[in-house]
Parts: sequence; structure tokens; C-alpha cells
Amino acid sequence: MARDWEDIFSQWAKPPGQTEQERIENAVSAVRKALDDDDRLRSFTQVYVQGSYRNRVNVRQESDVDLGVLYTGDSFGVKYPPGKGHADFGNTNATYTYQAFKDDVGRALVRRFGARSVQRGNKAFDIHENSYRVDADVVPVFVHRRYDQSGWYICGVEFLPGTGERIVNWPERLYDDTHWPDQHYENGVQKNAATSRRYKGVVRIFKNVRNEMDAAGITAAKAISGFLVECLVWNVPDFFFGQSTWDEAVQGAFAYLWGNTKTDAQCSEWGEVSELKYLFRGSPATKREQAYAFIDRAWSYVGVRQT
Repeated sequence: MARDWEDIFSQWAKPPGQTEQERIENAVSAVRKALDDDDRLRSFTQVYVQGSYRNRVNVRQESDVDLGVLYTGDSFGVKYPPGKGHADFGNTNATYTYQAFKDDVGRALVRRFGARSVQRGNKAFDIHENSYRVDADVVPVFVHRRYDQSGWYICGVEFLPGTGERIVNWPERLYDDTHWPDQHYENGVQKNAATSRRYKGVVRIFKNVRNEMDAAGITAAKAISGFLVECLVWNVPDFFFGQSTWDEAVQGAFAYLWGNTKTDAQCSEWGEVSELKYLFRGSPATKREQAYAFIDRAWSYVGVRQT
């Protein structure tokens, strides 16, 4: 029996409800209390919601709340213009390292939730604690400063996974309004408003399609992250969301993405939602190939892909 995709899409497009908001607030409060037991972490950290929960594009299968713990003291990461260094901008090497910060956060979480409830991963601490009703992934991060030649900088966050490769992200404004530009969150809000709230709905639909495909064992869905799905939909022009039905909007988005991720040249200028980082440029070619493979298979999954 054929599935009624319009009815399914209309359900998948709905934003998270009050229960989800309560889960987020509880996770933030519990982690904040854990950090407050340490003098340094109490004074120089901020807990914030990140990822799909912050941007309100999470779906039911995403059970863990994504949290960041930002160090706001005198240690931070930098990216300087070519030929420039610490001395050019009055900076010095910090004595409190990212590794020491991550260790301190880990100890605070274990003290609060117990060693059995906290698992240290490559990037995050995975917390599952029944008494506090917390299911969260907690990523310790430093401020990241991107300088220009004049000495002005904008801020993001950075962290060092176990592999040693520095990862820089650009979340919403945090503790310093002067240097934090409009980024992922604000851009998503603006596009959602410009598309009559269709943008975030289509993101949720795409993510639900991916999750169904993943559950069915379809390889193309396993290889792509929810963040990449969100960024792909971000690069679909606004007018594609102006259709009268969800099915038409989804089919239009699939068609645009399918036709523009076939080669590197067609999507080399695409950015992440923050528009502070290229989506594919500088990444392995497999990232774009994985995106195309997902779009190709997902479009067929929900209907007849037109060639």
C-alpha cells in the first residue's frame, strides 16, 4: 500500500514540544550544578545548548541533548592572518590547556553523576543518569578567535578530539556580544521566517527520512550526519519552500540538491548555516559524495526520482 507522504511529512515537520524543552532545561541545570562544585569551573564556564536542540530541528530519534561547556577564562584558541602570531596582537601562550580543562570537566561530571553514568568519548562526555533524568552529550570547548589584519576578531568555539585535530564551530552569540556575530542560530531563524516556517520543517523531514533509511539498513543514510543534512537544506534557495504542500517543498528541495551535489564545482561556494565556513571546500571529496549519495537514495525512497 502506498504511503501518504503528505500526511507523514506534515507530522515530521512539527517542531519539538514542551516535553522536549523541559528535557533540555533539566540537562542544562544538572550539568551546571556539577560544574559549580569546582571553583574554577563555577567562575569561568557557561553551559549552552548546541546542535539540533538549540536550533529546534531535533527529531525524536535524537535522544541525547547536545550541550557545550564553554571556558570563559584567559585561555582561548586563535587563527591569525598569514604571517602573524601572538606578539602581533598582544597575546601570550596560556598556562591552562584544553586538555586540562576537559579533564576538570570530566572529574566534575563524575563527582555529580557517578563514574558508571559518565562515559568519556573522543569529543564529548556521554551522560546517562536515571536519578537526575539526564541524557546528554557534553562537549568542553574553548573560545576561538579568528583575527583579521587590523586586530579585530570574531569568536567561535573550538575543541580538540582525541585525534588531535582542532575542530572549530560557530554557534549563536554567547558571553561576549561584541565579538560574536550573527551565526548558525540567527541565520536559521531568519531563513525560517523568510520561508513561512518551512525551512526548519523540511530539515526535520529530511532528518526523519534519514533515520528511517538508517533503521532499514540503507548505507547512504548511515554515512551522513544530522548537521550535514541541516546544512544541505540551508543551501536550498528560499523559493523552493514556497509550495502549497510539504510534499512539493520536499520534492523541490531534493531536486535542487540532487542536481547541485553531483560535482564539486556546483556546490563549492555553499556554506554551513553560520556562513562562516565552507560546507565542502577544504573537506575530503567523500563528504560531497556522501551528501549526493544520500540525496539520490532519499529522493527515491520518498518518491520517483526524476532524471
